[in-house]
Amino acid sequence: AACQIAPEVKPYLIPSHYSAEKGARIALAHLGLEPYLNMGMRLGEGSGAALAMPIVEAACAMYHRMGMLAASNIVLPKG
Repeated sequence: AACQIAPEVKPYLIPSHYSAEKGARIALAHLGLEPYLNMGMRLGEGSGAALAMPIVEAACAMYHRMGMLAASNIVLPKG
């Protein structure tokens, strides 16, 4: 519904996991989103989001800190 009201929100959506619920898979397919986790959960309590967020946060931290590695004068082995 959010993407129908304001399509510009789509890049900010985080598809945490494949739910075992059929409707969730239909919604993800409609939005063209590929979830990060597939654990067969059907709890409906946001547990998939709770499990995925540390992965998303770690990915963001690595992305933002990679510039520091380049500036650290570390010589990587060739090959």
